[in-house]
Amino acid sequence: MKAAAGKVAQLLVVMFLVSLGTFSLTSLMPGDPAVAILGDNQSPEAYAELREKLGLNEPLVERYFTWLGHVFQGDLGTSMVPPNEDVTSLIRSAFAVSIELAVLALVVALVVSIPLAMISARRPDGLLDRAASATTFGIMSVPSFVSGLVLIALLVNQLHLFPRVGWVGVTDGLGQNLYHAALPVITIALLEIPTFTRVLRGDLVRTLQEDFVLSARAKGMPAWRIMIFDAFRPSSYSLITVLGLSLAQLIGSTVIVETLFSLPGMGRLVVSSASQGNITVVQGAVLVIAACYVLINAGVDLMYSVIDPRIRRVGA
Repeated sequence: MKAAAGKVAQLLVVMFLVSLGTFSLTSLMPGDPAVAILGDNQSPEAYAELREKLGLNEPLVERYFTWLGHVFQGDLGTSMVPPNEDVTSLIRSAFAVSIELAVLALVVALVVSIPLAMISARRPDGLLDRAASATTFGIMSVPSFVSGLVLIALLVNQLHLFPRVGWVGVTDGLGQNLYHAALPVITIALLEIPTFTRVLRGDLVRTLQEDFVLSARAKGMPAWRIMIFDAFRPSSYSLITVLGLSLAQLIGSTVIVETLFSLPGMGRLVVSSASQGNITVVQGAVLVIAACYVLINAGVDLMYSVIDPRIRRVGA
């Protein structure tokens, strides 16, 4: 109980620092938001009036606590750029796209990388292991925009299997949603497969040399059963860590893929808002992304205690 309370306290402190850093950095963005919103040909009075309306003349500390109070109420403000939409609604819409892409891509990556890592670890330095290592190294060397363009040229332009651009939400039909998400998901998954495979393969090789595995082999247990039921679970700690970090990273860093396939996700929202000087949207989006990092990392810590009972006993 004491350990859980300590983790919650640490989480609250980290979240406070995240909010402070988010507001400070976005407030120090170069340029004048009033000029970015109104353009270069307005009168000084118009700029001054807009700065007063946006509260930009207030001290930074006062603006921060005012903003933080609104955040606690679920109000992330209003977009500075016409049509002045609600920031929370903009982020909710973009976040739904990014989280779906990230989760589906990680599922695809796991479906491919786990069997590949098991096959490679069964006979280290064997033919299959070397072939898998060479393949994953080659995939890792290809940037996401290049693999995306190759997939577009092959599956869209040549075979006409998938749409080139566009997005259909889940509420408009699950089938159409997955159909439009397929190419972006594959493009993102190609980035994660090599990392997942290498991490899990390395841990499996070490685990398969442990005494309890050697004892299971001596008892005549099938190799597939040892790999799946005995070796995989203790070998998955590093994979879970990488998986959590990848999920948090992908929520806000898929801007290249989102731009390539014209997807309205978080990365594209942040980049377009920053280029417009739309500080309120940038602040809200960066805060949500940073909060996801913190919460997902906390979730990874909890997963360790679920997988390994020894951690529960130590923390008790």
